[in-house]
Amino acid sequence: MASSLNKEEPNLKKKQCIKNVQTVVITGMSGSGKSTALKAFEDIGYDCIDNLPIALLPSLLKIKERSTKEPLKLAIVMDLREKSFLDSYQDIFSQVKKQHFHLEVLFLDAQDTVLIRRFNQTRRQHPLIFKAPSLLKSIELERQQLKDIREYADRILDTSDFNVHQLRHQIMELYGARVSLDRLVIHIISFGFKYGVPAESNLVFDVRFLANPYFVPKLKELDGRDARVRAYVLDQKETLEFINKICALLKFLLPFYKKEGKSYLVISIGCTGGRHRSVAIVERLKELLTSLGEEVIVTHRDFEKDN
Repeated sequence: MASSLNKEEPNLKKKQCIKNVQTVVITGMSGSGKSTALKAFEDIGYDCIDNLPIALLPSLLKIKERSTKEPLKLAIVMDLREKSFLDSYQDIFSQVKKQHFHLEVLFLDAQDTVLIRRFNQTRRQHPLIFKAPSLLKSIELERQQLKDIREYADRILDTSDFNVHQLRHQIMELYGARVSLDRLVIHIISFGFKYGVPAESNLVFDVRFLANPYFVPKLKELDGRDARVRAYVLDQKETLEFINKICALLKFLLPFYKKEGKSYLVISIGCTGGRHRSVAIVERLKELLTSLGEEVIVTHRDFEKDN
């Protein structure tokens, strides 16, 4: 596998960003945690701006680039609080990218019931409350208005299951270790199908066909990071063949994702409860891909839940 994934055609490598200012635009549903995310970015050294008028973005990036010789990372919240945002973001983001600034869009989302609960707890008004007869209708209207930019986004992060501290930790985990934002990051998530498929997934693989350590009494209470569980899962002939086939697929896909300029590839590996099989396989994939020089982030979403 090592040799196969390293054989990447030179003309398929992504053109390097020639500017030293790299930007994450945070957008998404009201109540999804944009302010919390911005504070987390600030904690890991980003320059942060809330509610920047989108028309000022190209000028801001030029000023920042002229004023610093060191690499600079920005995190900027933009959303429908500015009336012109949804009408102009595609043109302005395209303009910024043509000037060889790296820009990626992080879209925060959450389930409607969660958003309603958060608004009720904080007693804040939804920004569209005067255009709809109820909070739920306001959320539904906003979701419709944000449909296109949600699809445009480089990363979608569902915050439904996060409290404030968990969301801050997730942002730090996803962005804190990144040296350069213009490099493809492979984010591998283990999950349990009983808790739902991660919304941000690009590729989803089901490993429930493998023998389950849950039914082995001495392994039941452990998780896939434990050496005994890993051995049980990875020593299966079917597991080895499965991993080899994933690696062959990535050998084909990665050069094209890099050529496209994609910032993230989110691979989700699911078993029943997200505790044993998926965790062990994700850890093994991380080892293999990291050894080949890929930038890999791992999240075990459900392994601590009551299975």
